[in-house]
Amino acid sequence: MEDKLILVDEQDRETGRAGKMEAHEKGLLHRAFSIFIFRRALLDNPDGTRTFHDQLLIQQRAEGKYHSAGLWANSCCSHPREGENLEEAAARRLPEETGFTVEDLESPLEEKGAFLYKADFDNGLTEHEFDHVFVGQLKGDRLDKAPSPNPEEASQMMFLDVDEIMIDVLKNPGKYAAWFLPALLIATDGEEYGSLNKEASARMIY
Repeated sequence: MEDKLILVDEQDRETGRAGKMEAHEKGLLHRAFSIFIFRRALLDNPDGTRTFHDQLLIQQRAEGKYHSAGLWANSCCSHPREGENLEEAAARRLPEETGFTVEDLESPLEEKGAFLYKADFDNGLTEHEFDHVFVGQLKGDRLDKAPSPNPEEASQMMFLDVDEIMIDVLKNPGKYAAWFLPALLIATDGEEYGSLNKEASARMIY
């Protein structure tokens, strides 16, 4: 049986329910969440030195996805079910999609913010979401744990340096899902990525 999406207004107040395909065919605003899993790993550099790298787990969406197939996106994203709060939904979906669990993280997933966006796709579907952004940091003893992507959701997953991802999404926006950049800006908010966030924000079209 198809899960019902939670329809909301622009203040994220619930307004009803709809099936997934109905919501995307009609462009109905619904509640969603995006998860960003980070790790801080000591890695080798091309010059032979070793330094700490802040990395983000990103995924390439499976070719069978109903929209944005083959595009790169954040670690995990989905929708809460009826009667399920966002924290419960995020903790449930993370292992289903990536193989990581909240037990692999330094602390429970933290909501950093939310945003509203609407994107039309060539196949006639529309993604219209009130998207809540959650972040998690891998524990020090889990840094070598490899993701285990659900093949129905992602064709591949990898950890890449955050600054490299930010630069690439600015240079090659067509490689990434429509929600990725605004969600990334929320997930990386802070002084360390301030200049990149400022440049990205200036080029936002949402």
